Amino acid sequence: MSRADTAAADRPRLTLLYDGACPLCLREVRFLRERDQRLHPSSPWLAFVDIDAANYNPADHGGISYRDAMGRIHAITGDGQVLRDVAVFRAAYRLIGLGWLYAPSGWPGLQQLSDGLYGLWARWRLALTGRPDLDQLCDCRRSPHSEALQDQP
Repeated sequence: MSRADTAAADRPRLTLLYDGACPLCLREVRFLRERDQRLHPSSPWLAFVDIDAANYNPADHGGISYRDAMGRIHAITGDGQVLRDVAVFRAAYRLIGLGWLYAPSGWPGLQQLSDGLYGLWARWRLALTGRPDLDQLCDCRRSPHSEALQDQP
């Protein structure tokens, strides 16, 4: 195996961006991570990036801004393609052997419905989990205190 092949094999097949302060997101990440580690113990296929972490850098993650990432779920495939909304779940569940659960969400007619329902969830997720609204979260990221935290190694 060449060095390039080895590097590609070590790279996750899908990197999910998640909100580490969201209890429901954490539950989903825990489930996905545990199942992935059982199926692929030596080289997990899924990676996870906490967008709520002070050091989240959009340039390192497909250029997806904090605001966009907090507003809707995103993932980045191993070849750099950005997925969002229900397509993220379809891809993640396919990689952990449960693709059949989300497969119908990609069927004509059902795809529009599932994307619409996810859009409603995304709009209300912060309020339903007791978090500040998206504008408040983004304002906190721009505060002098948070910028000082982001500059720390």
